[in-house]
Parts: sequence; C-alpha cells; structure tokens
Amino acid sequence: MDETIGLRIDVDTYRGTKFGVPALCSLLKEYKLKATFYFSVGPDNMGRHLWRLLKPAFLWKMLRTNAASLYGPEIILMGTLWRGPLIGEKLANIIKAAADDGHEIGLHAWDHHRIQAAADKLAPEEIHENLRKGVETLTRITGAPPISSAVPGWRCNEKILAEKSKFDFTFNSDVRGTDIFVPILETTASDGDALTPQPQIPTTMPTYDELLGKNGVTSDNYNDSIIEKLRPGQLNVLTIHAEVEGGKCLEMFDDFLRTVMERGWNIVPLGELLDKRRETLPSCNIARSAIPGREGWVATQQATETPSTPHG
Repeated sequence: MDETIGLRIDVDTYRGTKFGVPALCSLLKEYKLKATFYFSVGPDNMGRHLWRLLKPAFLWKMLRTNAASLYGPEIILMGTLWRGPLIGEKLANIIKAAADDGHEIGLHAWDHHRIQAAADKLAPEEIHENLRKGVETLTRITGAPPISSAVPGWRCNEKILAEKSKFDFTFNSDVRGTDIFVPILETTASDGDALTPQPQIPTTMPTYDELLGKNGVTSDNYNDSIIEKLRPGQLNVLTIHAEVEGGKCLEMFDDFLRTVMERGWNIVPLGELLDKRRETLPSCNIARSAIPGREGWVATQQATETPSTPHG
C-alpha cells in the first residue's frame, strides 16, 4: 500500500448531501482525486439523536465540538417534530453527480438514525428491508448498484453482517481496525447453509469529532494531529463527514489534502485498497469496544484467528 490513504466520506443528512457533497466533489476535482461516498438516502431523522444528550459522554462530545455551530440547527433538529425529508428523492441529482464524477458510491443507510440508534433491537427482516430500500434507491439514482456499504456509527453486529451477505457488495466498511479482513460469522442462513461475508475495509484513523477538544486538539492543529497518525506501509483509512469537512471545516480539509499530497501520500477510494491487496485475507472476529471521544460502543477488528481466506 506504500503511502496511501483510503478516503471514505460519510453523508448522514439532507443538509450534508445538499451542501457538503457538492463542495467536496468540487474540491476533490481540483486535486484530481476520487473517494468512496457512503450515502444515507431515506428519511433524515438525525435530530432524534437529541435524547442522547441525557448520556454524559454524548453531551460532552456535543459541547467540546460546539455541535450547534459545527452542524447547524437544521441538522440538530431535523426529524424531531416531523418526519424528515427523503434524501434520495429530494437530492437525487447531487448523488448522481457524485457518481458521474467517478467516485465510488456506497450505501450508508436508508434510515441512518434508526440503524444507529437501534442496531441491537432490530429484527433481521427490518435490517434487510433497510438495506433493500437503500440499494434500490441508489441503483435507481446512479444506474448501478452500490459497490459497498458502511453501517452508521460503526454499530455493526452479526445480524447486520448476515443480512449484508445477501447483497452483492464487493466489500463493506463497518468496523474500526488495522487491516483488511474477512469477518467470522457464526450465524447461518435460514436453510442452514453458512453465510459468506464480504471483506471489511476498516476505518483506521479517528474522526474530527473524536479528536476535537481532547488533549489540546483544536481546529488549528487538527491536521497536524491526524497526519501524525498516518502509518507508512500500512492500511490508512480516513473517514470524513460531508456535514463537517464539506461544511465549516472545508478549508481545513483543503489544507490537509494539499499537505499530505506534498509529502508524497496517494489518496484513493476504498475499492483500490482491496484491489492492491494480496490474494488472501485474514479472517477475524469482530467485538465491541469503546473509542476515545465517541459515545457508546463500536465494532472493532480482533486479532486473526483462522487461516487466510481467498478473495477476488
């Protein structure tokens, strides 16, 4: 992989799609770069996360990142008193433009809030329906099925992975980790057959909201902090958000791109990372862990436990 950064862009909201995606596409075009966009395409109900303010860790995160200024009231209140707008229906032209620009298009979710907030409570049937709606919407908009998917908030469990295995994703990006791998699934299909999980390309680096306001990290020195975490010769996957780096932090992200490229780093969509890998991938378990700066649990890659698995 040499000095390569896989760039993943999560698009969680209506506002992030409408304003953040065009801004990021324009910036990436200036640098002749491609990325992997993960779109939420159903109702924008992200304002319903407000109940999490009762949790001290989430409240502290909102305060130290100055979320009201970072995200804006439209995002924070969306869907609280009414059903949020259908993103894929209202903003199909923007999603299509990103695909036409040559970026990889992946599915984040149909209903981002529902999946992130209730990952453990959802029945397999509801998970499957969420995926089906999302895949069909993106296919209709772009003319091609999404290449991969990324569960919101890295809240991935075995039920979700089992349902994803029923779709034609080339890979997924559902966990935090250190290397590309194939997840081990204990779940079997309804007919008793073993399920075949798709490769996982984990996010290896912290996000802006996880670092900001901790250990002296500010918007002024954030780029220095994140660049220090790059690992030459190893897997580097950076997740940014259309609502953040495509909004208030666009200039900061511009500076980041210019700096790392001047230092010899290549920036590619996630699919190219998989293409460059060896013919076999390690098989690993997934467990729940706490991530500094993030409220609740996230799915994380565990140590290799089985022989390598062929892919491609």
